[in-house]
Amino acid sequence: MSLNAIMGTATSGMMAAQTGLRVTSDNIANVNTKGYVRKTVSQSNLLSNGMGVGVSIDAIKRATDRFLQSASLNASSDSGRASVIASTLDSAQQLFGDPSDATSFFTTLDDIFSAFSSAQDDPSSSLLRTQALTRVDDFLSESSRITSSLSKLGKDADTRISADVNRVNDLLSQIDGLNTDITRAKVAGADATGAENVQGGLIDELSKMMNVQVTPRTLGGVYVRSTEGLPLAGDGAAKISYQTSATATGYLTVQLANGSVQPTPLNITSGEIRGLLDVRNVDLVNLSDQLGEFTSRAAEEINRASNAASSVPAPTTLNGRDTGLDAQAAITGMTGKTTIALTDSGSVIQRRIDIDFDAGTMSVNGAAGTPFTTANFMTQLNAALGGQGNAGFSGGALSISGSGGLGVAIQDDATNPATKAGKGFSHYFGLNDIIRTDGYSPYETGLTPTDLNGFTSGAMTIRLTDVEGGRIRDIVVAPPIGGTMQDMLDSLNSRANGTGLYGVFTMSDKGQINFASNSTTPVTMSVVADTTERGVGGPSASQLFGIGPAERSTRGEKFYVSKTMDADPKLVPFAKLDLTQIVGGSPALAIGDGRGALALAKAGDNSTAFAIAGDAAAVNMSVNRYASDFSGSIARKAATAESRKDAADAVSSEVDSQRQSEEGVNLDEELINLTTYQQAFNASARLIQATKDMFDVLTGILG
Repeated sequence: MSLNAIMGTATSGMMAAQTGLRVTSDNIANVNTKGYVRKTVSQSNLLSNGMGVGVSIDAIKRATDRFLQSASLNASSDSGRASVIASTLDSAQQLFGDPSDATSFFTTLDDIFSAFSSAQDDPSSSLLRTQALTRVDDFLSESSRITSSLSKLGKDADTRISADVNRVNDLLSQIDGLNTDITRAKVAGADATGAENVQGGLIDELSKMMNVQVTPRTLGGVYVRSTEGLPLAGDGAAKISYQTSATATGYLTVQLANGSVQPTPLNITSGEIRGLLDVRNVDLVNLSDQLGEFTSRAAEEINRASNAASSVPAPTTLNGRDTGLDAQAAITGMTGKTTIALTDSGSVIQRRIDIDFDAGTMSVNGAAGTPFTTANFMTQLNAALGGQGNAGFSGGALSISGSGGLGVAIQDDATNPATKAGKGFSHYFGLNDIIRTDGYSPYETGLTPTDLNGFTSGAMTIRLTDVEGGRIRDIVVAPPIGGTMQDMLDSLNSRANGTGLYGVFTMSDKGQINFASNSTTPVTMSVVADTTERGVGGPSASQLFGIGPAERSTRGEKFYVSKTMDADPKLVPFAKLDLTQIVGGSPALAIGDGRGALALAKAGDNSTAFAIAGDAAAVNMSVNRYASDFSGSIARKAATAESRKDAADAVSSEVDSQRQSEEGVNLDEELINLTTYQQAFNASARLIQATKDMFDVLTGILG
């Protein structure tokens, strides 16, 4: 080997050692830098005609492990999702309070029944009546507060999703931009690890918000794709958008950098954004829906007892609730018998109207019954009241008043009570309700498929989403004007223009409309907009039947104590009408009668049919039992979410630890490398010096 060759070999060795020293010193300097990945020197021997002529630095690389990186990104996404869900459900649980605490929401229901039980011992006490109404108001106010707070949590999630999406777009843009810098450095043979470290940190931050797939590019940099393979960065940055709606499921879309001008639905399965979408679209809605169902049924049972009783003396006017129906539709389907009594100030019956809905007759003061139809019911009722009272039907509500100070009391027949949708006559119309509502929950209209649907205008836009929360399509359905309820169901279930390909709407025997997804393609349904109107100025289809989570999840804040009773607690119905008393005979209502109060105190023990609400199945049980199960389910959900968070954090921590062990700087190793490269540098330098000396000797000889 010539001296020139030796000199070249030694020089390449010294340069390689110098590069190694520079890389090692950089590693040591960044030992505490977060996200820094240690660098390594990749070198190979130089050959000339099969002979070694030195060493070449091929590249300066980061000591990354693709498999550990992928595991770390996935674990980070899972942790981000679990953390959001756990913190949100914990906040939701705190809204309800500790069930064992005297101030919890469920305790306020127990206080209602305790107050009515105390009032039963002294039915004439205005103080006890007032206290009972106060307890009812406390319960309803708490229901309203919690419903409103859950709604606020959902709006907060909306805000966070929008902020996270903006940050994701910024990250994708930066990641894509760094690809250019990395490629330029690699082509030029320069050190690109600085840009790669910055890019790696951005990818780590991105994975916390949404799960992505990361693959290396041939010329340096990375491709970032969604879980379904949509290109998000690498050959241009995509732009993600959050499509939000006040009433429907929110979802993500993405505008691809080199794709169609139309946004593409984007499905993600993990990350903070996925967790926020879950709590916004599912968890909080389910809680609100179940709370609304619980409050509705509690109110129903309290009102069932109050409508089976009367105050003493009876109120001069009974104003019913808005049924959402016209008079004929409201009367249609009522069966059994009921009695309307007009009583004087001494509670003596002055006029008695016995109504037999099975026979279609009205009997006044025991006389022969006069026939009526659903079409002329109101006319015949006013005729039966004979000037001593009057009845009206306006805005979907029935009202009955006595004239000249006469009171109105209603009692269903003991053996064949009037019934529609599982409620008595007074209860169905809400004539003597203690608890009133601005809505229509529990949405049991009593309509049947053969009844006219009554909708005169408008259409309903229904959104269908898949199990991952991705939008499938929006469907516009208009109820057939002049058609029956079955015609309306057929329109909703049409495979061509309705939801028939994905699920089916059905009507229960109590007139409530429900949606069930096809088992083969599970979907969820929400209502984007509803301009339908039943009659003139009547409710929309979603309001009347409780279609869609937006309507159902807000009903818990629509209940309040009867303003009439709140202003005059003496009107709280604590007595029972005695139908054995004849017209003009002894009083049919007694001041000391506490049977109505006792029924109110036991209302929480009556078995009632709870509908499907949120993720809770339909069950038959008492209100008190449902309260216990509901409170337990809230605690279980919060505990499960916290447990999943801890597990996800543990996995993420373990994977990060392994990744750090592989990619991080180890001072002991770097000091060994430092010594090795230093010795290699010194050896190459000595070789160069020896070669120089040999050159000097040769030059002297030739001198």
